[in-house]
Amino acid sequence: MTRELTEITVIGGDKTGLIANVTTLLFERGINVEDLDQAVREGIFRMTLHADTSEMTCTRDELREALSDLGDDLGVEVQVRFPSDRETREIAVLVTKESHCLEALFEAWANDDLGAEISVVIGNHDTLEPLASHYDVPFHDIGDQKGTANEDRLLELLAEYDVDLIVLARYMRILGPNVVFRYEDRIINIHPSLLPAFPGAAAYRQAKEKGVRIAGVTAHYVTTDLDQGPVITQRAFDVPDDASIDDIKSRGQPLEADALLEAVKLHLDDALTVHRGRTSLREEVDPEKHQLGLTSEAQASNPDRPVDGIIDALDTKKLAAPEQSED
Repeated sequence: MTRELTEITVIGGDKTGLIANVTTLLFERGINVEDLDQAVREGIFRMTLHADTSEMTCTRDELREALSDLGDDLGVEVQVRFPSDRETREIAVLVTKESHCLEALFEAWANDDLGAEISVVIGNHDTLEPLASHYDVPFHDIGDQKGTANEDRLLELLAEYDVDLIVLARYMRILGPNVVFRYEDRIINIHPSLLPAFPGAAAYRQAKEKGVRIAGVTAHYVTTDLDQGPVITQRAFDVPDDASIDDIKSRGQPLEADALLEAVKLHLDDALTVHRGRTSLREEVDPEKHQLGLTSEAQASNPDRPVDGIIDALDTKKLAAPEQSED
């Protein structure tokens, strides 16, 4: 049975001894570290640590206070998330101008099919404010006239709404490490290509220019490396010879919404694990309820032969020589 582990995140300037100080504090309180990952980007240090706190010798409040005091001493920010903190999930959806993914999320939420609350919509333009207002969800525009987002204001809003998951619903801005590091494996993006093909901007145009026959979309966790985070769900579609970029876009947008919604549900159901950049279903997850990759119908349409092995079957040493006729 998979244990639910407490997540501890440390963000701040890169300094010697950060990891040792945190792990020592945990050891002294009977807390066993199960997994630890750390990185530095643009001078910002991030450590994400998962620990078994089931037998710790202090209370949750005491642990939070001790880590907060340590963070103050070291000049870093420390976040602690216990498993029970996640019983009610709060989602922030980040948008620009395209509405289709936000529409899908709102529809699932309105039908009680999401498993979490959409607590806020944040945009770098105000284009989609009417859609958020229709669902009575607060909308905040954090972009300037050119759409450049104020990430300090973004972090303030994410903290104000106590966000558990960030969904980039065609949010056309790159998030900096200050945001990504604070929400490791809790930011899901939808990209209009079958990653790792055609990363970055204008993916449908890239597909058209390269003459692909099959294009697609990818929902993935966001990392500090652009469009290289762990893949969650993907969808594919045909590209006819005469398809324009607008035609490709119209084929892709419904699949963008579908793949993003499925990825969000997988995350909210705690169905995923991430290891060395690859997502997998947890062992206890019912494969009939969730699947990664092709649907069973699509798998059934693929041929299952020929496959390598005919040479072994034709090995003359393994075949009996044919009988010779005396006639």
